[in-house]
Amino acid sequence: MNIGISTSVVQRGKTGVGQYLLALTKALIEAETEHQFTLFVLEEDLPLFEFARDSVKLVPVAERYRPAVKNILWHQAILPGLVRHEQIDVLHIPSYRRMLWRQPCPMVATIHDLAPLRVKGKYDWKRTFYASGVVKHLARRQDHIISVSKHTAEDIQHFFHLPQPQITVIHNGVDHQRYSAIGAQASKKLIAERYGLKQPFFLYISRLEHPAKNHVRLIQAFEMFQEKNSPWQLVFAGSDWNGADVIHNAISKSRCKNSIHSLGFVPDEVVPDLMRAADVFVYPSLYEGFGLPIAEAMACGAPVICSNCSSMLEVAGDAAATADPENVVALKWQLLRLAGNPRLREQLSQAGLQQARLFDWKRTASATLKIYEQVARKEACIRTSDLIANTK
Repeated sequence: MNIGISTSVVQRGKTGVGQYLLALTKALIEAETEHQFTLFVLEEDLPLFEFARDSVKLVPVAERYRPAVKNILWHQAILPGLVRHEQIDVLHIPSYRRMLWRQPCPMVATIHDLAPLRVKGKYDWKRTFYASGVVKHLARRQDHIISVSKHTAEDIQHFFHLPQPQITVIHNGVDHQRYSAIGAQASKKLIAERYGLKQPFFLYISRLEHPAKNHVRLIQAFEMFQEKNSPWQLVFAGSDWNGADVIHNAISKSRCKNSIHSLGFVPDEVVPDLMRAADVFVYPSLYEGFGLPIAEAMACGAPVICSNCSSMLEVAGDAAATADPENVVALKWQLLRLAGNPRLREQLSQAGLQQARLFDWKRTASATLKIYEQVARKEACIRTSDLIANTK
C-alpha cells in the first residue's frame, strides 16, 4: 500500500502540528511494515525530512504554495492529480484546514482541535468562518477522522455532527529517548550557562499567542506571587504568534519584568534540557486539543501546573496541579503552593513520570497504520462489490 501524507502544515517544525507530523513520520518509518510512504513537502521544508529521505519518496511542492490561501487552493486543485499520478492508495491530511473535497483515493484526516469554535478571538473572522462553515462539510467527505483526544472527538461530533464510528481517538505520543528525566543536573547547568537562569523558575513553553495561550493572566498571577519578593523567575519559550505584542507589552509594563524572561524560539534539541531544568512547568492555556508539552514535561520529571479544562485534564490525569485558567487568583495559589512545597513537587514529578508513559509515538503510529489499512480494505470491498454488480 502506498500511503501519501501532506506535510505543508509542518510550519518549519515550530508548532504542535509540525511536531506531530515529524514525530509521526519517524514512528511510521520505524514501524515494521511493508507499506510505502510518499510525502508531499514544501521545498524549504525538505531539510526537516532529511531523516526520511532513504525510506520514503519526497515529492517537492513549490514554495509559492506556502501562503495559507494558496496552500488551501493547492490542496483542492493540484494535490488530487498528484495523488493519482503517484498512485496513492490512502491519503493522510494531518490538519482540518487542508482536508480535500475531491476524493482521489480513500482519505484520512487528523483534527487536532476546534479551538476557533471554542476560544473567542483566537483567529480573525475569515479563519473562524472557514473553521465553522467550510470545514464541517470537508470533514464529512473524509473516509475517517483521527482525533488526538477524547475531548476533540466530542467537539467534532458536537460541531460537525459526524457519526462516532467515523472518528477514532489516537493520542499523541512522547519521544521517550529525547524527553526523559535522565541528566537533570547536567541540564540545569547547561540552561544556567546558556540563558542565565540560575534561580528557581516556572517555565511555560508555547508560542506567544494572545489570548488563547493565556500568558497575560499568568503574568498577573506571577505578579501576585511575587508580593513576597520570591527569588523565583517566570520563563516563556516560544515564537511570536498572533497577539504576541500584547504579551511583550504586558512584560515590559510589569513591576516584575526583571524576573520575567522571554527566550523566543528554543531549538528542538534544547527543549528537553529546558524542561529538565525547570523547577515547575506551567501550562495555563485556555484551550488545547491535546497539550503535548504537558506530557513531555512530565516525561522530563518536571512537576506540572496546567489548566483544568478541554483535553488538558485528559492528558495530565491526576499527575498535575490544576487551576481554572481564567482565574488569576487560582493560578497564583498554585504557583505559591508548588514553590513553597518541595515535597509536593517531588510527588508530582514522580506521578508525572508514570502518566507520561501512557503516551508513546510507537503506539500512535501503530494505531494510525490500522486506520490506513481499515479505509483501504473498505475501498477494496466497495470496488469488489461494484465489479460483481457490473458483471451481472
